[in-house]
Amino acid sequence: MSQQNSPIQALQQQRLLLQLEYQTEKEAFRKQTEETGIERKVKRGDAWYPLKVGKSYYNSLNQLAIEVFRTAEQEIEHTFEFGKTVMFFHLDDNKVKYLSFSATVSYVDGDRMVCILPNEGYLVTLQHTENLGVQLSFDETSYRLMMEALDRAIKGKGRLGELRDLFSSRRPVETFVFQPMHFPYLNPTQEDAVNQVLRAKDVAIVHGPPGTGKTTTLVEAIRETLMRESQVLVCAQSNMAVDWISEKLVDRGINVLRIGNPTRVNDKMLSFTYERRFEAHPDYPHLWAIRKAIRELRGHRKRGDEKFHQKLESLKSRATELEIRINNELFGEARVIACTLVGAANRLLDGQKFGTLFIDEAAQALEAACWIPMRRVSRVILAGDHCQLPPTVKSIAALKAGLGKTLMERLVETHPEAVTLLKIQYRMNDDIMRFSSNYFYDGQVESAPTVKYRGILDLDVAMEWISPSENSENSEYLENSFKETFIGESFGRINKDEAELTLNTLQQYFERIGKQRLLDERIDVGIISPYRAQVQYLRRLLMKREFFKPFRRQISVNTVDGFQGQERDIIVLSMVRSNDDGQIGFLRDLRRMNVAITRARMKVIILGDAPTLTRHPFYRQLWKYVQSLKGL
Repeated sequence: MSQQNSPIQALQQQRLLLQLEYQTEKEAFRKQTEETGIERKVKRGDAWYPLKVGKSYYNSLNQLAIEVFRTAEQEIEHTFEFGKTVMFFHLDDNKVKYLSFSATVSYVDGDRMVCILPNEGYLVTLQHTENLGVQLSFDETSYRLMMEALDRAIKGKGRLGELRDLFSSRRPVETFVFQPMHFPYLNPTQEDAVNQVLRAKDVAIVHGPPGTGKTTTLVEAIRETLMRESQVLVCAQSNMAVDWISEKLVDRGINVLRIGNPTRVNDKMLSFTYERRFEAHPDYPHLWAIRKAIRELRGHRKRGDEKFHQKLESLKSRATELEIRINNELFGEARVIACTLVGAANRLLDGQKFGTLFIDEAAQALEAACWIPMRRVSRVILAGDHCQLPPTVKSIAALKAGLGKTLMERLVETHPEAVTLLKIQYRMNDDIMRFSSNYFYDGQVESAPTVKYRGILDLDVAMEWISPSENSENSEYLENSFKETFIGESFGRINKDEAELTLNTLQQYFERIGKQRLLDERIDVGIISPYRAQVQYLRRLLMKREFFKPFRRQISVNTVDGFQGQERDIIVLSMVRSNDDGQIGFLRDLRRMNVAITRARMKVIILGDAPTLTRHPFYRQLWKYVQSLKGL
């Protein structure tokens, strides 16, 4: 196989695997839609039912929007967010009937959601349908955009073609030569990373293990790049990651234009969205008046009105002219354009070119998604950590054939010279960090002196592992208790005895700290379980327990993915798996465990059946490490 073909063949292979993933996910979605009851969907956070319809209006982007409200139980966290496709349904004699169109989420705030409808006819249907609900729909758009991006890269000429060939070869990346710059508020490895970004002609990678200040470094690199370029494009896989970096840039006084709506709807976040800025433009009232006139003209068209088309065209061209003017001004003022990777296909960006693309959380994005914004730029900076959460791939065959391997992971292998590892962490007690550093980062990550000996109680051990079978005096009682049970394909596993033990253990630890100190110092806790069913069960148990009432605000329960990018003083892990065969399922994805443990600042408590888990070498090593901290 000639070297010339290989980059193109690699992308063609990606495309086949993406097609496989598309089929798998579509089929899984169809099965779930047909077989999962509405109640279960609501509990999983994938549907709202019953639904109340609110007002409808045309938004500033001239899209028909409708408000809907969920009126049922409010405690459930849901999975709706900007850009997701949804479909409406109604219950008829307890049978679910879907309406014939899909809509797009514009934004969600608590129990209120705004959806964009394809046209006015559907609005009437919604307003006159009883027993209405809404659920997430299959996301065709993202797949289509990723496929198109791969096709473009395969055929790519010019800079896109050069990047494609470079990324697949081992040819060293090119750099500019200049004296290193100094940044008094960055540590030496962060400083190296910023200099590496500024020197890169093609690509640079900032590898940021947990707590090493990756965002701080990236913000600095973006600021310095803006000293040399008038505008940059900043993308990430999730809306949440885009919000996070946008907020940090705005805090540094940089003019950010956010394409799409933020996940947290507050004034600060909304103020830099394209939609808000568009509405705030002095020409907007004029544009709104023209659009209104167009709608009225269409609504009151008289038979035989020869001038109808003439009037309509004249109004439309004035509206377009104003839109272009407002658009040019908003894009002209902004120094950073921020959006998700899929959002980079937005028509607002048509024709826009940028010197540099920054992709944050690059290790969580499928390679195909990274090619979407890449056609608009001449160099790429990736930041993330391929030893933390990988992208989600549903097709096992596609995963085994390499779809889960990200562009960042590939480049770390082929172009190690472009990588800077951030080596000083500012989050964890050294004993928590040491295991992760040794196992995942060749022991290269060190703790900053300010956090090295962090702790809550004197003479406390920073990491504990409680194994029910090791700790119980009564082995007969144990015979069938503390075992996992399996509930339903889509819901996974649960271990009720372990959940009780998890809360008992946390309660004992809280009693040692003391109520007053917990409240005064606002000591916060993350209870993490890899299984969704266990998370929901733990949430319910927590609500029922009188003891935890005063600390409700300080305790959150979620999956590993739900804690991505966050940190807590105390982390409690409920591992769930406990069986005679040593089956641990997706706990074999060790990157998830790396994320779970490294969320903690001062204390980690693991609850898990050691005989089941320690058959796997990683957990055996972790068990030995935790025992060694106790001096055993």
